[in-house]
Amino acid sequence: VIRPVPSPIAGRLGEYRRRFPSVFDSFTPVIAAEPYRMLCTVMRRRLEATSETPAARGAYATAAEMADDLQVMHDSLMAADGELLARGRLARVRRTLAVVGFHLATLDIREHSARHHQSLAGLVEASGGAYPTEPEDRTAWLEAELATRRPLAPPGADLPDGDALHLFRTLRSEMDAVGDEIVESYVISMTRGVDDVLAAAVLAREVGLVDVPAGVARIGFVPLFETIEDLRGIGATMDALLSSPSYRRIVGLRGMRQEVMVGYSDSNKDGGIATSQWEIHRALRVLRDVGRRHGVRLRVFHGRGGTIGRGGGPTAASILSQPSGVIDGEVKATEQGEVIADKYGQPQLAHRNLDLALSAVVEASLAHQESRLDDDIRTRFSAVMDSLADAAHASYRELVEHPDLVDYFVSSTPVEELSALNIGSRPARRSGATAGIGDLRAIPWVFGWTQSRQIVPGWFGVGSGLAAVRAAGHGADLDDMYARWPFFGTFISNVEMTLVKTDLPIAEVYAARLVPAERRGLFDVVREEHDRTVEGVTRLTGRDLLADLPVLHRTLEVRDTYLDPINLLQVELLAKVRSLEPGDPDEDRLRRALLLSVNGVVAGLRNTG
Repeated sequence: VIRPVPSPIAGRLGEYRRRFPSVFDSFTPVIAAEPYRMLCTVMRRRLEATSETPAARGAYATAAEMADDLQVMHDSLMAADGELLARGRLARVRRTLAVVGFHLATLDIREHSARHHQSLAGLVEASGGAYPTEPEDRTAWLEAELATRRPLAPPGADLPDGDALHLFRTLRSEMDAVGDEIVESYVISMTRGVDDVLAAAVLAREVGLVDVPAGVARIGFVPLFETIEDLRGIGATMDALLSSPSYRRIVGLRGMRQEVMVGYSDSNKDGGIATSQWEIHRALRVLRDVGRRHGVRLRVFHGRGGTIGRGGGPTAASILSQPSGVIDGEVKATEQGEVIADKYGQPQLAHRNLDLALSAVVEASLAHQESRLDDDIRTRFSAVMDSLADAAHASYRELVEHPDLVDYFVSSTPVEELSALNIGSRPARRSGATAGIGDLRAIPWVFGWTQSRQIVPGWFGVGSGLAAVRAAGHGADLDDMYARWPFFGTFISNVEMTLVKTDLPIAEVYAARLVPAERRGLFDVVREEHDRTVEGVTRLTGRDLLADLPVLHRTLEVRDTYLDPINLLQVELLAKVRSLEPGDPDEDRLRRALLLSVNGVVAGLRNTG
């Protein structure tokens, strides 16, 4: 039976015959007799042109144009009883295009807020002006600047090495060449105020990625709140930002959606795990309310790491423990390198973990828009958690503010050796000072404690917090919170797992072998708080650590059989490497062995940084 050519594909072929006559002239008789093969041939030629540059003649300008051709083919097949092909091979191609487009992956670009201000100050001063130094004055100046189209720098002007405007010029060039889909979010590290976000937007305007008067917003800006102080001020900052007319216009141009990132690493280093987790939970409540008040859909980007101290742990439980109304169809989170291999290295594991995350997002979106707790219960639980976090914070700050802490940390862990081992992206410190933990980067901070099996960021302070709350007469409230509040239950569960992974006998070997005698007393502080935390958690759960998860507990016990010798070997290697003389012929061999010991601990603990 010869069927007529379905109208959808006939119309598209007619259009393409007019646009690309040379392609149709090259058709063989076989191709010219088959309409679907004709369309596929034209699409292939267009893809070949696109692979050179989207500006090439005949190229697809966007992946959406190709998706439209595939839609036409789908509609034609469905109209011609070709459902098997339309929902089979063609559907797979359409799904692949929807996922990867022409760019494969979407990038998040991240830069420190201070770099933007430095760049703008240089531009303004080069033209004879003065860039405001006070945040309030800067905000007013940036709002006015964003509303105009006047450039601060002539096109192509020379810039100092490392100037942030170089980055925006590169982004503009790549987005023009490949498409705007290659970059979705521009993350602004250490956001503390509205001016930090507006500064990035003004630099984007300099290269044409943003043009408020012309209605252009090709890139989205994502403030990243990292420290305890910044998390506590997140509501005021976001409220003021969304009240800025120029910035509100950018948000409107991007579909009234605003992404906000919360950081677990620096907040943990700053305040300890209890305060970090609680302040982030409170910040999410505030963000939800600010978004609703402004009619803006907020997407929270969780800057999680592999360890519990940096926000790690079971993904589904983390999603379901967030405040009501925060998740509305989507959530975004980072995954640490070794966690990616662990969770997505095998197709079956990848499917399972993605299924768990998807089901949790669906459940939270549909069934957790309103709190499951009554207002009075939620208020009571929050007050108890405030007290717990305050006591935990005081205990944690007492440790990290100890004058010997940095030297103890550096001595008892391999953190100083990380940069030399080519497994860390940045040096352990932001500068050469050792007077406090402020100069220590958050990721090596967690990594070092974990390598030595002390894992301080994953539990320190929690025991003091639980003890303080019980001493104040709120023991029954703690039991109620553990039984009824997903946030608190997940928090305790994660701390419990970290306590099991902590091995103080092994940690004591690090301290005894590597720490100068006058500073070893800090290990006793760590041990006392560890014992206090174990007692507090087991009293709350009513069982031994991980007794409800015997398979996991057994798995960790088996791993210890292999991990303990690696840790002991690492201690001796650290001692030898630190005693090397310049030019020692054994240096390369010893450092290689040390690297292998670090990788061995990573593989054994599975979530270490």
